[in-house]
Amino acid sequence: MGLRDDLERFREVGEKRREDLADFIQYGDLGGGRPNQIQIPVKIVSLPEFEYDQRDKGGVGQGDGDTPDVGQPVGQPQPQPGDGDGEDGEPGEEGGEHEYYEMDPEEFAQELDEELGLDLEPKGKTVVEETEGPFTDLTRTGPDSTLDFERMFKEGLKRKLAMDFDEDFVREVCKVEGITPRDVFEWARGENLPVSMAWIEEAHDEVADERGTWSSIEEVEDNVDRQSVQQQIRREGIKHVPFRREDERYRYPEIIEEKEKNVVVVNIRDVSGSMREKKRELVERTFTPLDWYLQGKYDNAEFVYIAHDADAWEVERENFFGIRSGGGTKISSAYELAAELLEEYPWSEWNRYVFAAGDSENSSNDTEERVIPMMEEIDANLHAYVETQPSGNAINATHAEELERHFGPDSEDVAVAYVNGEADVTDAIYEILSTESETNE
Repeated sequence: MGLRDDLERFREVGEKRREDLADFIQYGDLGGGRPNQIQIPVKIVSLPEFEYDQRDKGGVGQGDGDTPDVGQPVGQPQPQPGDGDGEDGEPGEEGGEHEYYEMDPEEFAQELDEELGLDLEPKGKTVVEETEGPFTDLTRTGPDSTLDFERMFKEGLKRKLAMDFDEDFVREVCKVEGITPRDVFEWARGENLPVSMAWIEEAHDEVADERGTWSSIEEVEDNVDRQSVQQQIRREGIKHVPFRREDERYRYPEIIEEKEKNVVVVNIRDVSGSMREKKRELVERTFTPLDWYLQGKYDNAEFVYIAHDADAWEVERENFFGIRSGGGTKISSAYELAAELLEEYPWSEWNRYVFAAGDSENSSNDTEERVIPMMEEIDANLHAYVETQPSGNAINATHAEELERHFGPDSEDVAVAYVNGEADVTDAIYEILSTESETNE
């Protein structure tokens, strides 16, 4: 096998791993792996090896006489008798982990983002560190070493361009026969020249001996070139720039807040008598990847698990998916407990997700009268409900429909998903994670 084929196999392995990830979410054994690690079964794990070409007899310090053997993997010594687990070349008895690829939640989240095309960017809430950034902010006071001279120069230059005028031309106007300072001032005001009456009076006195040089202002305009301030600057340069105290600005560093991204995820599950084994499995198959994903996205993730029938109680994760009950169903009891438990995770400091799942069966009027108002009352980045009905909707399974009808299909903080079988899990996860609004904080 050539190098080109090996590189192509590397790419195929990466693509295949993402396909295996999606299959694992739908059909795999979610209980595998160690804490903070996820084992993804990989169907193709034979990674390519780089071997020495048959025509290459050069040595790199390996093989017999420092010469590598044909087909020997690069960077590996030749096998010697007795290598391996067994003695005298006998096969060893230790099994190798060749059927799984282990990833941590952060890598899992990245892979799921790529697989589903998600773009969830968690926001930090709790400030853990403040650092000085670049000197981009401005203030009116500060040490001289931080004075923004460039800005002050620009402000002064703008003032000069706005206030300067062609003084020589105005003096020529003052030479018009019979003209008074008031006449010159009125003409200058009509020309939008920023000249004061005091300056005109002084200039009028200076050219008294030359009065009568011109018969009218029109004659001056026809015979004397008038220069703009820009032309004057190009010809003579800038002799001075009129600075003012109000132009002074001092640079100081932008304060950059490093925020820790904290999240608390409340998982709610119906454990009433109608929640049979298949329904419980679909809940686990949906919630477990959601937990992994959010754990990988946030710096600090905590999880709360609530089980309910007609009443609600907090449980440990290992009991959450397997617990069974024979009672009735009152979903609002879980939200009442969730609101109580979330008091330990203030909305101002924590991102919050509330995920609930069940078969959509609920006691009469509980969804409309209690659950919906509580969902609106509990601040969260996202509320989600997952209906698990392997055989399709039951006649009295209306909870998901009522939520969807109330909040609407375009809600930015409430998602409703339907899981009738393993094949629906990936779509449900996408529906939930793609619903969160970018503006939620």
